[in-house]
Amino acid sequence: MPIVLKSKEEITLMREAGRAVGQVLEILKREIKPGLVGKKLDDIVRREFARRGATPTFLGYQGYPARVCVSVNDEVVHGIPNSRPMQEGDIVSIDLGATCKGFVGDAAITVCVGRVSPEAERLVRITEEALWEGIRAARVGVRLGEVSAAVQARAEQNGFSVVREYVGHGIGREMHEEPQVPNFGRPDQGPLLQTGMALAIEPMVTAGDWRTKRDSDNWTVRTLDGSLAAHFEHTVAVTDGAAEVLTLP
Repeated sequence: MPIVLKSKEEITLMREAGRAVGQVLEILKREIKPGLVGKKLDDIVRREFARRGATPTFLGYQGYPARVCVSVNDEVVHGIPNSRPMQEGDIVSIDLGATCKGFVGDAAITVCVGRVSPEAERLVRITEEALWEGIRAARVGVRLGEVSAAVQARAEQNGFSVVREYVGHGIGREMHEEPQVPNFGRPDQGPLLQTGMALAIEPMVTAGDWRTKRDSDNWTVRTLDGSLAAHFEHTVAVTDGAAEVLTLP
């Protein structure tokens, strides 16, 4: 069943977790430049979460070995931070989760390393726009499919593909709760959205085919055809009006 946050205290705690994620993502974004290695981002997360009293949700989750996911170019999600220097023209997706006082915030951004190709720039821009289309669709009384269809339309109208094998999710006391939040589908599908539902909406969009494969590390997911991928995510709370974005800085 979808999780509904019924008290003001629960929403307040979700905001605290979300704010920690949003603030640290902004710090990581400013660090992205040619020559940076992903492990440096993991070190920054350790330091900045400690300052905020936040626990890295990803570390140890189903055996994941790091505090942050760093996925480069054709890597879609779940990239493990490593010592490979980032290069001019790369696009880097950073996914981050924080737990504060028993509640979780989860968000992702894709950042351009220096000057990138026009295709890469457009992919990043459209993926972020698709996220905001999904957020605007998240209103009380509509079906979850409205969110999914809004994300899909924005991506596909611009010639891109949405990943089907990985989706968004409900979120609250656990990182992954019901319902699943696909980035594709029909507006008349899925549960009705209720006041207090918390969702992690996260478009994963590719410049080529939507199919993916997993690396031998059992975590890193990349496009099957080697095309570029971008990933944006916010944790939102469904309200009586516009959805509240909980993972802003």
